[in-house]
Amino acid sequence: MKRYKRYAFLLFLLLFLWACHRNPLDVNVSGIRIDLQIGRLDQDLFAVTPANIQGVIPALQKKYEPFFQIYNKEILAIGDSRDSLYAGYLLTFVRDSNVNKARLRSDSLFKDFQPYSKQLEQAFKHCKYYFPKLPIPLIVAYLSGYNQSIVTTPDVLGISLDNYLGSDCPSYRQLGYPLYKRANMVPEKIVYDAMYGWTSRQFEFSGNTENLVSGMIYEGKLLYLLDALIPDGPDSLKIGYSQVQLNWCKAHESEMWNYLIEKKMLFSGDRMGQVRFINPAPFTAPFGQKSPGRTGVWMGWQIVKSYMRKNTALTLKGLMEENDYHKILNESGYSPD
Repeated sequence: MKRYKRYAFLLFLLLFLWACHRNPLDVNVSGIRIDLQIGRLDQDLFAVTPANIQGVIPALQKKYEPFFQIYNKEILAIGDSRDSLYAGYLLTFVRDSNVNKARLRSDSLFKDFQPYSKQLEQAFKHCKYYFPKLPIPLIVAYLSGYNQSIVTTPDVLGISLDNYLGSDCPSYRQLGYPLYKRANMVPEKIVYDAMYGWTSRQFEFSGNTENLVSGMIYEGKLLYLLDALIPDGPDSLKIGYSQVQLNWCKAHESEMWNYLIEKKMLFSGDRMGQVRFINPAPFTAPFGQKSPGRTGVWMGWQIVKSYMRKNTALTLKGLMEENDYHKILNESGYSPD
């Protein structure tokens, strides 16, 4: 009997410890069904030849409209696909030597897109779990000539694969991309950037004040949303830091926060202050060259986490609809030691 009681106590203790450490955002989405469609414009476009182009263009228009016009006019900047000169411009693009270098490397990395499709499907299942009314977009993978990585329309999520060819891609060095940018131009970032891009369109910045702390907390909300949509994903991929940079932020959290308070920057509407602490950069200038960029975003993330821990009854939908950023700060009780 004593042995049974001892085992029962140990079992209770293990269950208690598991409950304490279980991620509350790691929900079961196995019963959720979505129809996620992924178009491979990167492959379809390069099937174009001088012999078949007049037949291929209408097929591409039919398959990818209305996104196809956005792709041609705004991403590639080669004009409307219905213009008489368009065919020549398209052939020039698909024959370009630099574009074909990107295509060959992209084909070697992404010919089998299934691993990313599965990750995206899981992320959108989580999205449907928390936000049943949000649309599931058509996902289109394409080559852009190294233009914007993620492009969204009301019903399409576009992913420029030539911006995820690996930090060691020779073309990135030739184009002069700095190291801190190249570090995030890796295949592992695709799903995180895609979900960040899509959700930032669904939940655009809205608030009565545009100051540093509002921008920090808005970005923190988007990162907390990634916590929910990709619950098993590492923080490093969510914010685009190395583990060393994450450790630096944790070690200097109170110093960074105290600096913002002492300099009275949190409620300042100074645009340059927001750029300095929120925009991508090799480091955050006031904190020295060992710091990563976007430290304001990292602190905003911690504020939101603290806020959600204090408001356990608040849903994720409720968080994303709460646009009183000062209220979130006040109720978070955020105060790093």
